Amino acid sequence: MLPWRRALRALAAALLVTGAVTLTPTATATASASVSASVSETTTSRGWNDYNCKPSTAHPRPVVLVHGTFGNSVDNWLVLAPYLVRRGYCVYSLDYGQLKDVPFFHGLGPIDKSAEQLDGFVDKVLASTGAKEADLVGHSQGGMMPRHYLKFLGGADKVNALIGLAPDNHGTTLLGLTELLPYFPGVEDLLTTKTPSLADQVAGSPFLTRLNKGGDTVPGVRYTVIATKYDEVVTPYRSQFLDGPDVRNVTVQDLCRADVAEHVAVGVLDRVAHHEVANALDPEHATPSTCLS
Repeated sequence: MLPWRRALRALAAALLVTGAVTLTPTATATASASVSASVSETTTSRGWNDYNCKPSTAHPRPVVLVHGTFGNSVDNWLVLAPYLVRRGYCVYSLDYGQLKDVPFFHGLGPIDKSAEQLDGFVDKVLASTGAKEADLVGHSQGGMMPRHYLKFLGGADKVNALIGLAPDNHGTTLLGLTELLPYFPGVEDLLTTKTPSLADQVAGSPFLTRLNKGGDTVPGVRYTVIATKYDEVVTPYRSQFLDGPDVRNVTVQDLCRADVAEHVAVGVLDRVAHHEVANALDPEHATPSTCLS
């Protein structure tokens, strides 16, 4: 294979896993078609997306889970959603960023349009639960996209906290592979027209430039970023961190030196990261996160 073809294949592979959700053993055993057909049954049977749920005094805000690129409302959250439900939260998850004729895999459309979908979904959850505010937890693109909602769509008035698991807040260099894009005419256009969200997530994109102009945060919202130093997708991993008031940036290896979770695992199944999510949702009752969390 020619070197440039090898580089493009690597680029495509890296983009594919940007926020992608590898199926857990439970999901792997289920065919894609049957998963899509039984989303409602699967989620409510596991205790989330239950629109009869009413927040408790202990946990007065519903939690909205926002999947990553190529993810969906079920497989991204097969571990974290039940984990939070068992702790007494009303938990909801949405699909966003759908492209025509692309089933099951979402988070591919323009990110500003995906933020509009999140806006409508949060309104639906607040109306159902009677709560005045929600807390948002997102993985990869799902940890960054809500910032557009908070900053430009009035979301700050409806959201108490945003917790990002490996969010690409300042984009990603994908280990420098995106630097090759200008050398291959048509490739960048293909990403923009076929999978707009991927182009939006490249460091320095017009979308990210506008999002981060004037500061990373907005008043009235608490921010938590949970990152892993082994992230191979959002690189460098510290680019995930936010600057501003009411921000807590966490690296899971500072809590458990033996934690080897990478980009997907830290959002999908890492116990240390999920314990930090619980701490961020209820900081007044936070307990130390360790390797045994």
